Amino acid sequence: MYRDRIRHGGLRDKIITAEEAASFIRDGMTVGMSGFTRAGEAKAVPMALAARAQTDPLQITLLTGASLGNDLDKTLAEAHVLKRRMPFQSDPGLRKSINAGEVMFVDQHLSQTVEMLRTHQLPPVDIAIVEAAAITEEGGIVPTTSVGNSASFAILAPKVIVEINLTQPLLLEGIHDIYIPTRRPHRDPIPVVAPHSRAGLPYIPIPPEKIAGIVITEKLDSSARISPPDDGTRAIAGHLIDLLHHEVKQGRMGTDLRPLQAGIGSVANAVLHGLISSPFHDLTMYSEVLQDSTFDLFDSGKLLFASGSSITLSREKHDEVIANIGAYKPKLLLRPQEISNHPEVVRRLGVLCINTALEFDIYGNVNSTHVGGTQMMNGIGGSGDFARNGFLSIFVTKSIAKEGKVSSVVPMVSHVDHTEHDVGILITEQGLADLRGLAPRERAKLIIENCAHPDYRDRLADYYERAVSRGGHTPHVIEEALSWHRALAETGTMQSGAD
Repeated sequence: MYRDRIRHGGLRDKIITAEEAASFIRDGMTVGMSGFTRAGEAKAVPMALAARAQTDPLQITLLTGASLGNDLDKTLAEAHVLKRRMPFQSDPGLRKSINAGEVMFVDQHLSQTVEMLRTHQLPPVDIAIVEAAAITEEGGIVPTTSVGNSASFAILAPKVIVEINLTQPLLLEGIHDIYIPTRRPHRDPIPVVAPHSRAGLPYIPIPPEKIAGIVITEKLDSSARISPPDDGTRAIAGHLIDLLHHEVKQGRMGTDLRPLQAGIGSVANAVLHGLISSPFHDLTMYSEVLQDSTFDLFDSGKLLFASGSSITLSREKHDEVIANIGAYKPKLLLRPQEISNHPEVVRRLGVLCINTALEFDIYGNVNSTHVGGTQMMNGIGGSGDFARNGFLSIFVTKSIAKEGKVSSVVPMVSHVDHTEHDVGILITEQGLADLRGLAPRERAKLIIENCAHPDYRDRLADYYERAVSRGGHTPHVIEEALSWHRALAETGTMQSGAD
C-alpha cells in the first residue's frame, strides 16, 4: 500500500488510475500542473487526458511552472486539449500550434503567474495535478525534482490530484523550501537573505481532504537537451571570466563573486562550466534551474551551495546525481519559482545574472523569444525577473546562427523582451560590450566593434553612420531598421540585402 510514500493512513484508499483522475477534468477548466523545465511534471494524468480527448473532446487552460517533459505539451496540443497555455513552453509541436493561432499562449515573467492567481487577476485554478515523492503523515505533498508553481496551485485549487512517482528517491524529502508570500498590501519581507536561507516548510501544506485521488507512476523525467561546450561557447565563457576578473580587480566583488543565476540551455550551461577552470571559488548560486554545470561545479569544489526551482539534467548526469543525492542534499534547496525569481530577493542578494539572447541590436535591446519578430520560440521565462533586478545583467549569444545566414547583432531587434535599460553586458564569442553608464551612441560603437561577427560588422557600422547623419538620441534609418529581417524572410539569409 506504499506506506513509505503515502504516510497519511486516511489517504491510502484514494489510489486511483490515471484514467479515473483524468475524468475529474471537464471542458473549460483551468488546470494547474507541476513541472518546471522538463522536471517534476505530472506524467500519467495528462497522457490519460489526451487519450480521453480522442472520444470525449475537451479544451482546458493549462498553467505550469515552465516547460514540460515527456512530450506532454506536444501530445496535449495534438489532441486539441489545450485552449490556452501559460507561462512558458519549449516543445516544437506546441510551438507550431501557438504560431498557427490554435493555442493561445500567454508569455509571462515566471515570478508573476501565481501572484496574478492569488490576486484574482487570472481565472481560478479548478484542479491541481502535482507530482510527489511522498505524502507526509499530515497530508503534506513532498515534491520531486521541481517546485515551480506547484505549491500555489495545490493551495489555491479546491481539488488536488497527486501523482506519486516511485522512480523519485525518498531522499528528496527535505530538499524543498516551500514559502508562500503573505498577502498584499501588508506583505512581510521575504526572509531569504542568502542562497542557503530556509524560509518555509519541506512540503506543500494542504488539508488532506483536498486530495481527490492519488495516481502511482514510475516514469522518469525527460533528459535535458544540452550540447557540450564548443569553441564558440568556450570563447563566450572566456570573455565572461575576463569580465569577472575586472569586477574583482575594481573591488565590486570578491573572488567568491556574487550568487550566480544562469538561464537554461547549452550556451548558459557551457558558460557556467567555464568557471570550473577559473580562479574563483566558494561560489553560490541563486537561480531557477540547476543544470549539469551546477553539479560539475559542486564536484570541482568551486560551488558551496545552490538554490533553484528545479533540477534539470542530461540522462548521464541525472543518473549520477540521483545515485548520490544524499551527498548533494545539504548543498541544495528547491523553492517555489515566485521566490527563486522574486525581484525583492534578487535585488537583495545582488545576483549575477547570465541569460541567453536570440538577438540584440546596436543599442542593447534584447529579443529572447520571437524569431523574425513574429514566431514564438519558447518564452521569456525568468530572464526578465533577473535582468532588471540583479547586480549585473549579462546576455550571451553566438554572433551568428544558421551557418552565418543570420546575424545575432542587428540594427534593430524584431521584438523587444529586455530593453536597453535592463541590459548591462553583452557577450558573443567575438567579444564583450560593457554598456554600463553609456549613452546609446556610445553603446552602438562598442557593440558593433566588440560583439558583431566580421561578416556583418562593416554593414552595421555603415548603418550606424548613416543613422547618425539623421540625428537623434537613438539614431536609426527607420525605413531600413528591419531590412535584415526582411531579407532573411525573403531570401533565407541576412547577407542578402543587408546593406
